[in-house]
Amino acid sequence: MPKVVFSSTISTVDGNARLVTGDAVPEITRLEAEDGDPMDIGGATLAAAAMRAGLIDEYAIVTHPVPVGRGTPFFPALDHRVDLTRWRPGRSPAAWS
Repeated sequence: MPKVVFSSTISTVDGNARLVTGDAVPEITRLEAEDGDPMDIGGATLAAAAMRAGLIDEYAIVTHPVPVGRGTPFFPALDHRVDLTRWRPGRSPAAWS
């Protein structure tokens, strides 16, 4: 499957990938119009740009077993944070109260 790597820090990619160093939104729009096949977008910064541009038709959110940490927020436009201080493995949020 062909891959497109969006980066402002690297200058080359290997295999069947090609590098795009400019604005990702026009390239994603072009790719979507070109073949219309589903594409996966990974990475919080790239996904947020596609979200803001209205380019995402379906979300498949993958959660990892560590719910607390630092880094780029997956949903940067949210005005609130999830309170994980009462989170316990195997308990749904409804059972927190």
